Amino acid sequence: MGIETEFGCMIQSQAIQTQRIKISPEGIAARVRDYVFKTLELGIPDLHYRDWGEPPGNGGFLFNGGRLYIDMGHLEYATPECANLFDLIAYDKAIEHIITAILRDTGLSAHVAFYKNNIDHFTGATFGCHENFQARRDVPFYRIVIPTLLPFFVTRQIYAGAGRVGGYDDILEFGDGQYSVDDFLGYQISQRADHIVTEIYEWIQFSRAIINTRDEPLSDYTKYRRLHLLVGDSNMSEYATALKVGTTALILDAIERHYEIHGEKLPIPNLDLADPIAAIRHISRDTSLKWEVDLQNGSTVSAIDIQRVYLNFVQNVLTELDETAKWILTEWETVLNDLETDWTRLTTRLDWAAKKWFLDALVDEEELTWDDPWLKSLDLEYHNIDPENSIFYALQSEGCMRQVITDQQISDAISNAPCNTRARVRGYLMRNLKKQKMPCIVDWHHIYAGQTECYEMKEPLDISIPKAQKWLKILKLRQRM
Repeated sequence: MGIETEFGCMIQSQAIQTQRIKISPEGIAARVRDYVFKTLELGIPDLHYRDWGEPPGNGGFLFNGGRLYIDMGHLEYATPECANLFDLIAYDKAIEHIITAILRDTGLSAHVAFYKNNIDHFTGATFGCHENFQARRDVPFYRIVIPTLLPFFVTRQIYAGAGRVGGYDDILEFGDGQYSVDDFLGYQISQRADHIVTEIYEWIQFSRAIINTRDEPLSDYTKYRRLHLLVGDSNMSEYATALKVGTTALILDAIERHYEIHGEKLPIPNLDLADPIAAIRHISRDTSLKWEVDLQNGSTVSAIDIQRVYLNFVQNVLTELDETAKWILTEWETVLNDLETDWTRLTTRLDWAAKKWFLDALVDEEELTWDDPWLKSLDLEYHNIDPENSIFYALQSEGCMRQVITDQQISDAISNAPCNTRARVRGYLMRNLKKQKMPCIVDWHHIYAGQTECYEMKEPLDISIPKAQKWLKILKLRQRM
């Protein structure tokens, strides 16, 4: 499993007016990227065209197994492949520390900010947080996996949402491409809900779907698929990220186990939503927090009840659980109970609840209305990744946000790859090839070096360093010939 995060960048208007900063946010993103590869030397930049929009030097792989690059002008980071949930949280947070340190080292921190959020209140743009999960190819993707997962993803926002002020109308994306901010006033629990326009679609650029169906496993094509999600919010809370990714991973495991036992029998029948896209928006905007949606069978059910169906499904199907899986199930059930009782119990765990609690108090104290621009500014500053300026990190420093990993785990993740996935081998080979000053082309599932010598990494959990050492030895011998 892994996470891709697109970061927003903002330059203070005063810095622009006084010409202290003479480059655009896109230029700042490129400067951060170059600092990572050229100054800190945390990885190896691309030497080749990865795609028509990714020329040489546009990005590169990091020694921690992840990848940093520019995507349509913004900085994007992909964590390495992780087999352990809490490792993933550490790698997700590691890039925040890297960017913040670079801004301070370069003297930009006083004028430039990076944001881990999903919306631009002023332009209507949206930034993605994409989750990736390895899935078995033999389990029917369109007949079993997608129908089973869709209601889960529509309702998962009740604990995975990052929260936002105001609304957005994305209907015109299929027309003339213009955006329009709609007349929704108030607070909603998800940042991405308004920007999702269809259930499934293959190409991200043309239709922002819940599930991206492009078949690009980046591993053994005969054995695996890669489930690529566009629906999730960018979470600041470690706990919310862990719950979001952890519940999804367990449901995938349960679907595959159910298929082994029952074949193509649907794991969870009679839970199809009448209109998933309408439901995802309704749940996000439901200020009553009842979150009731219509099913195709004509009944009405709450998002909490739908999540309980999935929780019970996992508990019934998966009987052999490690400590991480037990943690996920325990916290999942606890969160659903708290949501049903009193959402304010979750202000130390969930992003949308923490932000809503903070903004509600401000609205009451200052006698504001929800169309006040100040609220949108504070909404944004919650997601500032600089601890000195971030509302989220201010809350965390006061012990108001629950952490699930340590600062040491984050520090280790900056330059060290996970020990239990192929990212370990990738990082090992990259370090050795860089030390030998040997040009190489790196990708998730292979590395080319020398005279087109290729090291294949088709198995995501293959961590054989001796095999990599043997390849390096052969590569050296051929270079001498």
